[in-house]
Amino acid sequence: MQDQENQAVPPNPEAAEAAASAPPSTPETGPSLEEQLAATEAKLAEMHDAFMRAKADGENIRRRAQEDVAKAHKFAVESFAEAMVPVKDSLEMALKVDTPTVESLKEGVEMTLKQLSSAFERNRLIAIEPAQGEKLDPNKHQAVAVVPAEQEANTVVAVLQKGYMIADRLLRPAIVTAAQAK
Repeated sequence: MQDQENQAVPPNPEAAEAAASAPPSTPETGPSLEEQLAATEAKLAEMHDAFMRAKADGENIRRRAQEDVAKAHKFAVESFAEAMVPVKDSLEMALKVDTPTVESLKEGVEMTLKQLSSAFERNRLIAIEPAQGEKLDPNKHQAVAVVPAEQEANTVVAVLQKGYMIADRLLRPAIVTAAQAK
């Protein structure tokens, strides 16, 4: 009898029937644990699928980037090579001339030098030609000798060999002699 007293008795018989026919639920009448588990598993499967797709996309992007870098390394000199081919053609044609004169050779060399200078310009290969008296710049100049001179110390006295830069990067420093401190 005490068991009956501890059980909640619905106030009317219709409510008892509704409670008996409803699926088991929490006291707040929310979804059952099985329904919550099924919903959570569905969401987990959806998230796992999204994660796997994102992971595959990331791997594809990484692979494509590696391929692009490899191609960039492989074909980095393509533009420069295209600019150099006419220079080579000009030199080969000069060697085919049966009886060259000094004037024709000089003219051919000048034209070939113009082609080469144009190729350098198009590919941002810039000559470093320091002027006499210019302050020695260790980032662009390499002093191979220090000589007594009438100009300020650590300035360029003579240029022995031009230097070159590609864009903002030093390819070869200009070889110079510098003025000695008095």
